[in-house]
Amino acid sequence: MTAHFIFALRILNEMLDKSAIQSQQAVLLAVKAAAEGNEEIARKVIEGDRNLDLAEVAIEEECLKILALHQPVAGDLRRVITVLKVNAELERVGDLAVNIADRVADLKRFHDAPLHRLDFSEMAREACGMLKNALTAFHDQDDASAQEVLRRDEAVDALHRQTYAIVRVDLLATPDAAPYYMDCITISRCLERIADIATNIAEDVIYLETGEIVRHQKTPQPPDEK
Repeated sequence: MTAHFIFALRILNEMLDKSAIQSQQAVLLAVKAAAEGNEEIARKVIEGDRNLDLAEVAIEEECLKILALHQPVAGDLRRVITVLKVNAELERVGDLAVNIADRVADLKRFHDAPLHRLDFSEMAREACGMLKNALTAFHDQDDASAQEVLRRDEAVDALHRQTYAIVRVDLLATPDAAPYYMDCITISRCLERIADIATNIAEDVIYLETGEIVRHQKTPQPPDEK
């Protein structure tokens, strides 16, 4: 690799790191806004999505510039292509955060109602933790850490199924609160999708570092203890 190419990759990684932090913060703030019925925080998440959209375009343009100017091959080419894919995934995370934030005004109507409250803090923590670890695995070129992200996906899926089970029971008990519970399903689904996005990134890292395609395969099991 030439010095110019190395420098261009470093700038690209810094841009991606910034978007990664912003997208994770957007999700956590959106969940906080939903839990508190805080429309001001929700509005900040929605308005902040514009920055993520602009960052996605800037990173894509930088990738295309690198491809045109440096014409990377083999592993270097795969890395730039992976940045393009991760960049698109982060923009989707931002959109999911906005989707959660969009529920806040509706949820606020039920804030003081005597309902069974669903708590999404654990699910948000798990999903964002997976995303953070997948991005760290990409940054550190660590396929073992990426494999661990894949193994964590079932925990978020289980929390999502648990939400559905709770909502089915509570809807029958308090049908007048159906809008509240439908919003809860939406939030749960968004968080489950964020975990899926983390899984997608982890799969890309594994391919980038090992050449192995693990998409559409069963979640890898932990290695046998000796």
